[in-house]
Amino acid sequence: MSAPPPLQIREANAHLAAVHRRAVELEARLDAAERTVRAQAERLARHDQQLRAALDELGRTKDREIATLQEQLLTSEATVHSLQAAVQQRDKLIGQLQPRAELLQDICRRRSPLAGLLAALAEAERLGPLPASNPGHPLSGGPSSPLANSTGEKGDRDHLQPAVFGTTV
Repeated sequence: MSAPPPLQIREANAHLAAVHRRAVELEARLDAAERTVRAQAERLARHDQQLRAALDELGRTKDREIATLQEQLLTSEATVHSLQAAVQQRDKLIGQLQPRAELLQDICRRRSPLAGLLAALAEAERLGPLPASNPGHPLSGGPSSPLANSTGEKGDRDHLQPAVFGTTV
């Protein structure tokens, strides 16, 4: 075999140099791309760790809030039960006091007539008993007395006594 001409050798050397430069350039770009990928992977790993830490903190916060709300719910339920018991106790007391209240209302409705009756009885007491008088006098309470029996019944009038007003208070 014969040696290639010098021009072909120069062209081949130039081509080899260009291929070598291109290979070096591509290796540099590959290294840069690998560094970028590694940096992005590291950033993604850090970001992933931050997200996991944030999610863990959110989970703990949620658990604390749930525990607090459960405690408040239990407290509220206890308060509700206590208030229901108080309401039942008051309802029972109202049931016991209702007849007495109705009686007091009845007494209050009858107060005016009762006060008038008491005033009349006091006046009658102030007047005192009838003086003992003549047995034949019509108001002496004898057998001919029209006041002896005010019910209008006819019958034995001897057993009736003259009326004497007084109170035993």
